[in-house]
Amino acid sequence: MYLMVDVVVNHMVATSNPPNFGSFEPFNQQSDYHSFCFIQASDYDNNQTAVEQCWLGDENLPLADINTEDPNIVSTWNSWISGLVKNYTFDGVRIDTVKHVRKDFWPEFAKSAGVYTVGEVLHNDTNYVAPYTQSLSAALDYPAYFALTTGFQTTNGNLSTLAAVVQSGQSVYDNGEHYMGSFLENHDNPRFQSLTQDQALVKNAMTWPFVQDGIPVLYYGQEQGYTGGNDPANREALWLSGYGEDKPLVQHVKTLNAARKAAASTNKDFYTSSLKFLVDSTNNLAISKPPMLTLLTNEGSTSTPQWNVPNAGYSANQELIDVLTCTKVNADANGGVSIKGSGGNPQVLLPTSALAKGGSVCPDAATGAQASSARSLTVQVLGSSLAIVLSLLVAFS
Repeated sequence: MYLMVDVVVNHMVATSNPPNFGSFEPFNQQSDYHSFCFIQASDYDNNQTAVEQCWLGDENLPLADINTEDPNIVSTWNSWISGLVKNYTFDGVRIDTVKHVRKDFWPEFAKSAGVYTVGEVLHNDTNYVAPYTQSLSAALDYPAYFALTTGFQTTNGNLSTLAAVVQSGQSVYDNGEHYMGSFLENHDNPRFQSLTQDQALVKNAMTWPFVQDGIPVLYYGQEQGYTGGNDPANREALWLSGYGEDKPLVQHVKTLNAARKAAASTNKDFYTSSLKFLVDSTNNLAISKPPMLTLLTNEGSTSTPQWNVPNAGYSANQELIDVLTCTKVNADANGGVSIKGSGGNPQVLLPTSALAKGGSVCPDAATGAQASSARSLTVQVLGSSLAIVLSLLVAFS
Protein backbone atom coordinates (compact mmCIF):
# COMPACT_ATOMS: atom_id res chain seq x y z
CA MET A 1 0.00 0.00 0.00
CA TYR A 2 1.19 3.48 -0.86
CA LEU A 3 0.13 6.31 1.41
CA MET A 4 -0.87 9.85 0.45
CA VAL A 5 -1.36 12.84 2.71
CA ASP A 6 -3.82 15.70 2.12
CA VAL A 7 -2.41 19.17 2.86
CA VAL A 8 -3.69 22.74 2.82
CA VAL A 9 -1.31 25.60 2.00
CA ASN A 10 -3.74 28.38 1.14
CA HIS A 11 -5.45 29.18 4.43
CA MET A 12 -6.05 28.74 8.12
CA VAL A 13 -9.53 28.17 9.59
CA ALA A 14 -10.69 30.98 11.87
CA THR A 15 -13.66 30.94 14.23
CA SER A 16 -14.28 34.68 14.13
CA ASN A 17 -13.88 37.65 11.81
CA PRO A 18 -11.49 39.28 12.31
CA PRO A 19 -9.54 36.17 13.36
CA ASN A 20 -7.42 35.82 16.45
CA PHE A 21 -4.18 35.63 14.47
CA GLY A 22 -2.16 34.89 17.58
CA SER A 23 -3.92 31.52 17.88
CA PHE A 24 -2.52 30.28 14.59
CA GLU A 25 0.70 28.28 14.29
CA PRO A 26 3.21 28.84 12.78
CA PHE A 27 1.87 31.96 11.04
CA ASN A 28 0.60 33.98 14.01
CA GLN A 29 0.92 37.58 12.80
CA GLN A 30 -1.71 39.50 10.88
CA SER A 31 0.97 40.43 8.34
CA ASP A 32 1.28 36.71 7.51
CA TYR A 33 -2.10 36.93 5.80
CA HIS A 34 -3.56 38.75 2.84
CA SER A 35 -5.76 41.73 3.63
CA PHE A 36 -9.33 40.68 4.29
CA CYS A 37 -11.74 40.40 1.37
CA PHE A 38 -14.03 37.51 0.51
CA ILE A 39 -13.81 36.01 -2.97
CA GLN A 40 -16.90 36.91 -4.99
CA ALA A 41 -18.55 34.50 -7.43
CA SER A 42 -17.75 36.82 -10.33
CA ASP A 43 -14.04 36.76 -9.45
CA TYR A 44 -13.69 33.18 -10.68
CA ASP A 45 -14.35 34.35 -14.23
CA ASN A 46 -12.31 37.51 -14.45
CA ASN A 47 -10.15 38.23 -11.38
CA GLN A 48 -7.47 35.62 -10.71
CA THR A 49 -5.70 37.97 -8.29
CA ALA A 50 -8.79 38.01 -6.08
CA VAL A 51 -9.04 34.21 -6.35
CA GLU A 52 -5.49 33.96 -5.05
CA GLN A 53 -5.43 36.73 -2.44
CA CYS A 54 -8.97 37.11 -1.11
CA TRP A 55 -10.49 34.74 1.43
CA LEU A 56 -12.67 31.65 1.20
CA GLY A 57 -15.32 30.85 3.82
CA ASP A 58 -17.90 33.20 5.30
CA GLU A 59 -18.44 35.52 8.26
CA ASN A 60 -19.07 32.60 10.60
CA LEU A 61 -16.04 30.60 9.54
CA PRO A 62 -13.58 32.66 7.49
CA LEU A 63 -10.54 30.97 5.96
CA ALA A 64 -7.68 33.40 6.57
CA ASP A 65 -5.68 33.53 3.34
CA ILE A 66 -1.94 33.03 3.93
CA ASN A 67 0.42 35.49 2.26
CA THR A 68 2.26 33.04 0.04
CA GLU A 69 4.15 35.90 -1.62
CA ASP A 70 6.20 36.40 1.57
CA PRO A 71 9.63 34.73 1.10
CA ASN A 72 9.77 33.65 4.77
CA ILE A 73 6.39 31.97 4.50
CA VAL A 74 7.41 30.27 1.26
CA SER A 75 10.57 28.97 2.91
CA THR A 76 8.60 27.73 5.92
CA TRP A 77 6.12 25.87 3.72
CA ASN A 78 8.86 24.24 1.65
CA SER A 79 10.77 23.09 4.71
CA TRP A 80 7.56 21.83 6.31
CA ILE A 81 6.43 19.69 3.37
CA SER A 82 9.93 18.24 3.00
CA GLY A 83 10.02 17.25 6.65
CA LEU A 84 6.45 15.94 6.67
CA VAL A 85 7.05 13.61 3.73
CA LYS A 86 10.36 12.36 5.10
CA ASN A 87 9.23 11.92 8.70
CA TYR A 88 6.18 9.85 7.76
CA THR A 89 7.52 8.38 4.49
CA PHE A 90 4.50 9.52 2.52
CA ASP A 91 4.42 8.39 -1.09
CA GLY A 92 2.28 11.19 -2.45
CA VAL A 93 0.69 14.53 -1.58
CA ARG A 94 -2.81 15.70 -2.43
CA ILE A 95 -2.91 19.52 -2.26
CA ASP A 96 -6.10 21.41 -1.49
CA THR A 97 -7.29 24.69 -3.10
CA VAL A 98 -4.33 24.91 -5.49
CA LYS A 99 -5.86 27.57 -7.74
CA HIS A 100 -6.08 29.91 -4.73
CA VAL A 101 -2.27 30.20 -4.55
CA ARG A 102 -0.14 31.87 -7.21
CA LYS A 103 1.11 29.43 -9.84
CA ASP A 104 4.81 30.16 -9.38
CA PHE A 105 4.61 29.10 -5.72
CA TRP A 106 4.07 25.45 -6.63
CA PRO A 107 7.23 24.27 -8.46
CA GLU A 108 9.53 24.66 -5.44
CA PHE A 109 6.89 23.26 -3.08
CA ALA A 110 6.51 20.16 -5.26
CA LYS A 111 10.30 19.81 -5.53
CA SER A 112 10.57 20.04 -1.74
CA ALA A 113 7.95 17.31 -1.34
CA GLY A 114 9.98 15.03 -3.58
CA VAL A 115 7.05 12.70 -4.32
CA TYR A 116 4.00 12.60 -6.56
CA THR A 117 1.89 15.74 -6.07
CA VAL A 118 -1.69 16.10 -7.29
CA GLY A 119 -3.53 19.39 -6.94
CA GLU A 120 -7.18 20.22 -6.52
CA VAL A 121 -7.96 22.78 -9.22
CA LEU A 122 -11.72 23.05 -9.22
CA HIS A 123 -12.50 24.26 -12.73
CA ASN A 124 -14.25 22.86 -15.80
CA ASP A 125 -11.78 24.22 -18.39
CA THR A 126 -8.73 22.17 -19.37
CA ASN A 127 -6.88 25.31 -20.42
CA TYR A 128 -7.33 26.79 -16.94
CA VAL A 129 -6.14 23.58 -15.26
CA ALA A 130 -3.23 22.92 -17.64
CA PRO A 131 -0.66 25.40 -16.18
CA TYR A 132 -0.88 23.69 -12.78
CA THR A 133 0.16 20.39 -14.38
CA GLN A 134 3.44 22.07 -15.29
CA SER A 135 4.15 22.88 -11.63
CA LEU A 136 2.84 19.72 -9.96
CA SER A 137 2.89 16.08 -11.04
CA ALA A 138 -0.77 16.41 -12.03
CA ALA A 139 -4.15 17.75 -11.02
CA LEU A 140 -7.45 16.15 -10.14
CA ASP A 141 -9.29 15.92 -13.44
CA TYR A 142 -12.17 18.25 -12.68
CA PRO A 143 -12.87 19.13 -16.33
CA ALA A 144 -13.49 15.45 -17.10
CA TYR A 145 -15.47 15.08 -13.85
CA PHE A 146 -17.99 17.72 -14.88
CA ALA A 147 -18.42 16.18 -18.34
CA LEU A 148 -18.63 12.69 -16.85
CA THR A 149 -21.32 13.69 -14.37
CA THR A 150 -23.52 15.58 -16.81
CA GLY A 151 -23.01 12.90 -19.45
CA PHE A 152 -24.27 10.03 -17.32
CA GLN A 153 -26.64 11.51 -14.75
CA THR A 154 -29.59 11.33 -17.17
CA THR A 155 -30.39 9.60 -20.43
CA ASN A 156 -30.35 13.06 -22.02
CA GLY A 157 -26.64 13.58 -21.36
CA ASN A 158 -24.08 14.09 -24.10
CA LEU A 159 -21.12 11.71 -23.95
CA SER A 160 -19.37 13.39 -26.86
CA THR A 161 -18.66 16.28 -24.48
CA LEU A 162 -16.65 13.92 -22.26
CA ALA A 163 -14.68 12.74 -25.29
CA ALA A 164 -13.93 16.33 -26.32
CA VAL A 165 -12.76 17.30 -22.83
CA VAL A 166 -10.49 14.27 -22.54
CA GLN A 167 -8.97 14.87 -25.97
CA SER A 168 -8.31 18.47 -24.96
CA GLY A 169 -6.61 17.28 -21.76
CA GLN A 170 -4.45 14.87 -23.72
CA SER A 171 -3.27 17.85 -25.73
CA VAL A 172 -2.77 20.56 -23.10
CA TYR A 173 -1.80 18.82 -19.82
CA ASP A 174 1.92 18.57 -19.26
CA ASN A 175 1.94 14.77 -19.16
CA GLY A 176 -1.29 14.32 -21.07
CA GLU A 177 -3.92 12.60 -18.96
CA HIS A 178 -1.56 9.94 -17.62
CA TYR A 179 -0.96 11.25 -14.07
CA MET A 180 -4.28 13.05 -13.64
CA GLY A 181 -6.54 11.90 -10.82
CA SER A 182 -9.77 10.63 -12.38
CA PHE A 183 -12.84 10.52 -10.13
CA LEU A 184 -16.62 10.40 -10.08
CA GLU A 185 -17.13 11.40 -6.44
CA ASN A 186 -15.31 13.27 -3.69
CA HIS A 187 -16.00 15.06 -0.42
CA ASP A 188 -16.64 18.44 -2.05
CA ASN A 189 -19.30 17.42 -4.57
CA PRO A 190 -22.64 15.59 -4.36
CA ARG A 191 -22.42 11.84 -4.65
CA PHE A 192 -23.41 10.56 -8.07
CA GLN A 193 -26.32 8.55 -6.68
CA SER A 194 -27.84 11.74 -5.33
CA LEU A 195 -28.25 12.69 -8.99
CA THR A 196 -29.55 9.39 -10.38
CA GLN A 197 -30.65 6.03 -9.00
CA ASP A 198 -30.48 4.28 -12.39
CA GLN A 199 -27.93 1.56 -11.67
CA ALA A 200 -26.98 1.19 -15.32
CA LEU A 201 -26.00 4.86 -15.45
CA VAL A 202 -24.18 4.47 -12.14
CA LYS A 203 -22.16 1.50 -13.37
CA ASN A 204 -21.27 3.21 -16.63
CA ALA A 205 -20.08 6.34 -14.85
CA MET A 206 -18.13 4.34 -12.25
CA THR A 207 -16.40 2.41 -15.03
CA TRP A 208 -14.80 5.51 -16.53
CA PRO A 209 -12.02 6.17 -13.96
CA PHE A 210 -10.75 2.60 -14.38
CA VAL A 211 -10.51 2.63 -18.18
CA GLN A 212 -9.08 6.08 -18.85
CA ASP A 213 -5.45 7.23 -19.03
CA GLY A 214 -5.05 8.69 -15.53
CA ILE A 215 -5.03 7.33 -12.00
CA PRO A 216 -8.38 6.02 -10.72
CA VAL A 217 -9.58 7.67 -7.52
CA LEU A 218 -12.37 5.95 -5.58
CA TYR A 219 -14.12 7.91 -2.84
CA TYR A 220 -15.05 5.82 0.20
CA GLY A 221 -18.68 4.73 0.32
CA GLN A 222 -19.15 5.05 -3.42
CA GLU A 223 -18.84 1.27 -3.70
CA GLN A 224 -21.46 0.92 -0.93
CA GLY A 225 -24.01 2.93 -2.90
CA TYR A 226 -24.02 6.05 -0.71
CA THR A 227 -26.39 8.77 -1.90
CA GLY A 228 -25.43 11.89 0.07
CA GLY A 229 -25.90 15.23 -1.66
CA ASN A 230 -23.99 18.43 -1.01
CA ASP A 231 -21.36 18.67 1.74
CA PRO A 232 -21.74 17.60 4.54
CA ALA A 233 -24.35 15.03 3.46
CA ASN A 234 -21.75 13.40 1.19
CA ARG A 235 -19.40 12.61 4.09
CA GLU A 236 -21.39 9.73 5.59
CA ALA A 237 -19.71 7.42 8.08
CA LEU A 238 -18.41 4.33 6.30
CA TRP A 239 -19.16 1.98 9.21
CA LEU A 240 -22.88 2.57 8.72
CA SER A 241 -22.56 0.49 5.53
CA GLY A 242 -21.60 -2.65 7.43
CA TYR A 243 -18.57 -2.94 5.12
CA GLY A 244 -20.50 -5.31 2.85
CA GLU A 245 -18.24 -6.96 0.28
CA ASP A 246 -21.00 -8.72 -1.66
CA LYS A 247 -22.76 -5.57 -2.85
CA PRO A 248 -23.02 -5.09 -6.63
CA LEU A 249 -20.88 -1.96 -6.80
CA VAL A 250 -18.17 -3.48 -4.60
CA GLN A 251 -17.93 -6.36 -7.05
CA HIS A 252 -18.04 -3.92 -9.96
CA VAL A 253 -15.06 -1.99 -8.63
CA LYS A 254 -13.07 -5.13 -7.78
CA THR A 255 -13.60 -6.47 -11.30
CA LEU A 256 -12.63 -3.19 -12.96
CA ASN A 257 -9.49 -2.91 -10.87
CA ALA A 258 -8.48 -6.48 -11.67
CA ALA A 259 -9.21 -5.93 -15.37
CA ARG A 260 -7.00 -2.84 -15.40
CA LYS A 261 -4.16 -4.85 -13.87
CA ALA A 262 -4.70 -7.66 -16.35
CA ALA A 263 -4.53 -5.21 -19.26
CA ALA A 264 -1.29 -3.76 -17.90
CA SER A 265 0.24 -7.20 -17.47
CA THR A 266 -0.42 -7.86 -21.16
CA ASN A 267 0.69 -4.49 -22.49
CA LYS A 268 3.74 -2.99 -20.76
CA ASP A 269 2.82 0.41 -22.20
CA PHE A 270 -0.77 0.32 -20.96
CA TYR A 271 -0.31 3.04 -18.35
CA THR A 272 1.60 5.39 -20.65
CA SER A 273 -0.34 4.89 -23.87
CA SER A 274 -3.18 7.27 -24.69
CA LEU A 275 -6.73 6.07 -25.14
CA LYS A 276 -8.67 6.66 -28.34
CA PHE A 277 -12.39 7.12 -28.84
CA LEU A 278 -13.42 4.76 -31.64
CA VAL A 279 -17.10 5.60 -31.16
CA ASP A 280 -18.01 9.07 -29.96
CA SER A 281 -21.70 9.93 -29.95
CA THR A 282 -24.28 11.51 -27.71
CA ASN A 283 -25.29 8.19 -26.15
CA ASN A 284 -22.44 5.75 -26.75
CA LEU A 285 -18.67 5.59 -26.43
CA ALA A 286 -16.16 2.95 -27.50
CA ILE A 287 -12.82 3.56 -25.80
CA SER A 288 -9.72 1.75 -26.97
CA LYS A 289 -6.74 1.38 -24.64
CA PRO A 290 -5.16 -1.85 -25.89
CA PRO A 291 -5.77 -4.58 -25.08
CA MET A 292 -8.91 -3.15 -23.45
CA LEU A 293 -11.99 -1.98 -25.30
CA THR A 294 -14.64 -0.30 -23.16
CA LEU A 295 -18.21 0.24 -24.31
CA LEU A 296 -20.19 2.84 -22.38
CA THR A 297 -23.74 4.12 -22.80
CA ASN A 298 -26.08 6.60 -21.13
CA GLU A 299 -29.25 5.11 -22.55
CA GLY A 300 -30.30 3.78 -19.14
CA SER A 301 -31.40 0.50 -17.59
CA THR A 302 -34.32 -0.11 -19.98
CA SER A 303 -32.16 0.16 -23.11
CA THR A 304 -30.45 -2.33 -25.41
CA PRO A 305 -27.48 -0.32 -26.67
CA GLN A 306 -25.65 -1.24 -29.86
CA TRP A 307 -21.95 -0.66 -30.50
CA ASN A 308 -20.42 -1.16 -33.93
CA VAL A 309 -16.64 -0.78 -33.79
CA PRO A 310 -15.15 -1.83 -37.15
CA ASN A 311 -11.66 -0.60 -36.24
CA ALA A 312 -11.35 -2.19 -32.80
CA GLY A 313 -7.77 -3.35 -33.53
CA TYR A 314 -8.06 -7.02 -32.56
CA SER A 315 -6.84 -9.98 -34.58
CA ALA A 316 -9.23 -11.68 -36.96
CA ASN A 317 -11.81 -13.70 -35.01
CA GLN A 318 -9.93 -13.12 -31.74
CA GLU A 319 -11.75 -14.43 -28.68
CA LEU A 320 -12.73 -11.64 -26.28
CA ILE A 321 -14.63 -11.51 -23.02
CA ASP A 322 -16.70 -8.91 -21.24
CA VAL A 323 -15.09 -9.01 -17.80
CA LEU A 324 -18.23 -7.59 -16.15
CA THR A 325 -20.41 -10.54 -17.19
CA CYS A 326 -17.84 -13.14 -18.32
CA THR A 327 -19.66 -13.32 -21.67
CA LYS A 328 -17.48 -14.27 -24.62
CA VAL A 329 -17.57 -12.65 -28.04
CA ASN A 330 -15.37 -12.97 -31.10
CA ALA A 331 -13.96 -10.18 -33.16
CA ASP A 332 -14.92 -10.32 -36.82
CA ALA A 333 -12.62 -11.20 -39.68
CA ASN A 334 -11.26 -7.64 -39.72
CA GLY A 335 -10.72 -7.42 -35.95
CA GLY A 336 -13.83 -5.32 -35.42
CA VAL A 337 -16.52 -5.73 -32.79
CA SER A 338 -20.29 -5.48 -33.05
CA ILE A 339 -22.21 -5.97 -29.82
CA LYS A 340 -25.77 -5.50 -28.64
CA GLY A 341 -25.96 -4.80 -24.93
CA SER A 342 -28.71 -5.32 -22.40
CA GLY A 343 -30.05 -3.32 -19.50
CA GLY A 344 -27.95 -0.32 -20.49
CA ASN A 345 -24.90 -1.84 -18.81
CA PRO A 346 -21.28 -1.08 -19.72
CA GLN A 347 -18.99 -3.69 -21.23
CA VAL A 348 -15.23 -3.98 -20.75
CA LEU A 349 -13.64 -6.32 -23.28
CA LEU A 350 -10.28 -8.04 -23.00
CA PRO A 351 -8.80 -10.96 -24.93
CA THR A 352 -9.38 -14.14 -22.97
CA SER A 353 -5.62 -14.67 -23.25
CA ALA A 354 -5.09 -11.57 -21.09
CA LEU A 355 -6.85 -13.18 -18.13
CA ALA A 356 -5.06 -15.61 -15.85
CA LYS A 357 -6.51 -19.09 -15.39
CA GLY A 358 -7.82 -19.33 -11.86
CA GLY A 359 -7.48 -15.58 -11.42
CA SER A 360 -9.99 -13.14 -9.98
CA VAL A 361 -11.59 -12.19 -13.32
CA CYS A 362 -13.70 -14.78 -15.16
CA PRO A 363 -11.37 -17.59 -14.07
CA ASP A 364 -13.28 -20.33 -15.92
CA ALA A 365 -13.11 -18.49 -19.23
CA ALA A 366 -9.52 -17.27 -19.06
CA THR A 367 -6.91 -18.77 -21.37
CA GLY A 368 -3.83 -16.95 -20.07
CA ALA A 369 -1.14 -18.29 -17.74
CA GLN A 370 -2.10 -19.92 -14.45
CA ALA A 371 -2.69 -17.37 -11.70
CA SER A 372 -0.39 -17.32 -8.69
CA SER A 373 -1.84 -18.82 -5.54
CA ALA A 374 -0.87 -15.69 -3.62
CA ARG A 375 -3.65 -13.15 -3.30
CA SER A 376 -3.02 -9.47 -2.84
CA LEU A 377 -4.70 -6.15 -3.23
CA THR A 378 -2.52 -3.49 -4.78
CA VAL A 379 -3.42 0.02 -3.77
CA GLN A 380 -1.01 2.29 -5.56
CA VAL A 381 -0.58 5.89 -6.49
CA LEU A 382 1.45 5.67 -9.69
CA GLY A 383 1.94 3.21 -12.47
CA SER A 384 -0.42 0.51 -11.31
CA SER A 385 -3.98 -0.29 -10.68
CA LEU A 386 -5.73 2.01 -8.30
CA ALA A 387 -5.32 5.06 -6.12
CA ILE A 388 -7.89 5.07 -3.35
CA VAL A 389 -8.25 8.42 -1.66
CA LEU A 390 -10.25 7.99 1.53
CA SER A 391 -11.29 11.56 2.06
CA LEU A 392 -12.31 11.18 5.68
CA LEU A 393 -11.92 14.88 6.19
CA VAL A 394 -13.57 16.93 8.87
CA ALA A 395 -11.46 19.99 8.16
CA PHE A 396 -12.39 22.48 5.48
CA SER A 397 -10.42 21.16 2.54
